[in-house]
Amino acid sequence: MKRQALKTATLFFLLAAFALAQDLASFEKRITLKKLPNGLTILICERSKAPVFSFFTLVDAGSVQDPMGQTGLAHMFEHMAFKGTDKIGTTNYAAEKPALAKVETAYSAYIKERDKRVGRDDAKLKALEKAWKDAITEADKYVKPNEFGKLIERNGGEDLNANTSYDETSYHYSLPANRLELWAYLESERFVHPVMREFYKERNVVIEERRLRTDSNPTGRLIEQFTAAAFEAHPYHRPTVGWMADLNSFSATDAQKFFNQYYVPSNMVVSIAGDVKAAQVLPVLEKYFGRLLAHPQPDESTTAEPPQNSERRVVLKEKAQPLYLEGYHRPDYMNKDDAVYDAITDLMSEGRTSRLYRALVRDKKIAAFSAGFSGLPGIKYPHLFAFYAFPLPGHTTQEVADAIHVEIERLKKEDISDDELKMIKTRTKANLIRGLADNVGLSTQLATYQARYGDWRELFRSVERIDKVTKQDIRRVANETFVDINRTVGIIETAGPGQGEEPPAGDSGSAKRGDGNDRSAEQPSANEGGAR
Repeated sequence: MKRQALKTATLFFLLAAFALAQDLASFEKRITLKKLPNGLTILICERSKAPVFSFFTLVDAGSVQDPMGQTGLAHMFEHMAFKGTDKIGTTNYAAEKPALAKVETAYSAYIKERDKRVGRDDAKLKALEKAWKDAITEADKYVKPNEFGKLIERNGGEDLNANTSYDETSYHYSLPANRLELWAYLESERFVHPVMREFYKERNVVIEERRLRTDSNPTGRLIEQFTAAAFEAHPYHRPTVGWMADLNSFSATDAQKFFNQYYVPSNMVVSIAGDVKAAQVLPVLEKYFGRLLAHPQPDESTTAEPPQNSERRVVLKEKAQPLYLEGYHRPDYMNKDDAVYDAITDLMSEGRTSRLYRALVRDKKIAAFSAGFSGLPGIKYPHLFAFYAFPLPGHTTQEVADAIHVEIERLKKEDISDDELKMIKTRTKANLIRGLADNVGLSTQLATYQARYGDWRELFRSVERIDKVTKQDIRRVANETFVDINRTVGIIETAGPGQGEEPPAGDSGSAKRGDGNDRSAEQPSANEGGAR
């Protein structure tokens, strides 16, 4: 019986490998890659299963690129990209433009007085604040609210959304195939002629978003403080949504400067998947996206995080469900061992057969959920491999920490079994095939791999890299990475009577990882974004 099961598994493995090779060959015939003279990269995948298409616009700049003192600015511009252009969202742009300029002049005067360290005149400050708000009221007279989104929805658009992570900002939705030229105009227009209208109103929306997802949410507070502790030098230590002081300070002028620096064609990839023919749509895309002015690739150099040489701990006492989280520094996604980390993620966390689920949830019954994953808080730069668990009532964070460490030590001291290694590789192939099943997933992954590796084919080569992972690789990487002095710990302990304060109710929200793979709906998240 065991021999028959092995034969079946081997046959499935070979069929999956054959199907994958066929898929790559098939996709190479159906994908057109074009780099426009202005530097923008376009990917078109012909997939005529239904008369619709999806797209994914990836801007290779996220909150890591937020200027000092302006954290949250990348996320803020994501919101502004839905506010329309000089033609969309306004009743009279010729009158609105000078009105918006007056808002900025008034705001600059207000901030200058507000931020004086010595000699601030409170009466003058109040008058300046009123002048600024009066200027906003005047500019708002010309606004046609939400016209950009309404225009898309009236033409059959679905899943209109965007996301800001530490590594990138993305925009996506789906439309009927016969609306492709309308999409090309709208998507390019908002990056050719963006207008910072309703900026301070939308900034208040982001402030409320921060209060909901972080300030009023124990898990959000833990993630923010945990990340700040783990990264002392690299910009990963700053929250994507921004610090409150920065949210109350940056301006529409600052957002325009961020756009001018990072929203340049050489820093963007646009992918389309669906019922399209490259020969027909490429001239349309060249016509509209070719309007973006060429600029050099922006400098994205950052401060490298120095090696960690002692354990760091963050402990929050909250009237909330306890949570244990620990993270270990690892290299970025370009590292030769990236596939090994992916294999460890699968082994420890993939489904009810994963080691952490079996040990902590099924067998010991001390946790409601437990997993391990890479990508906290991003992947583009050296980041964290994290483990976490939610203890069940009657059990402590120390219990789940000890149980996680037992499983980590197994990784370091014992080879995984042949069956486990085969299952990791088989699941990787299956997950890839599933990820290509719809236009949304396909356009997302093509743009992401093109941006990250400079070649969309790396999406398929990632499976080849997993195929080469050995048992020895897993033990070696585990011993190199999962060591005490490389560990940062974050804990929520349930406060007893008289301890902590009752946090207001809130929703933590969630966002995609930088590589587009959502490990678990219960996974702690450090990114921002969502429906406008």
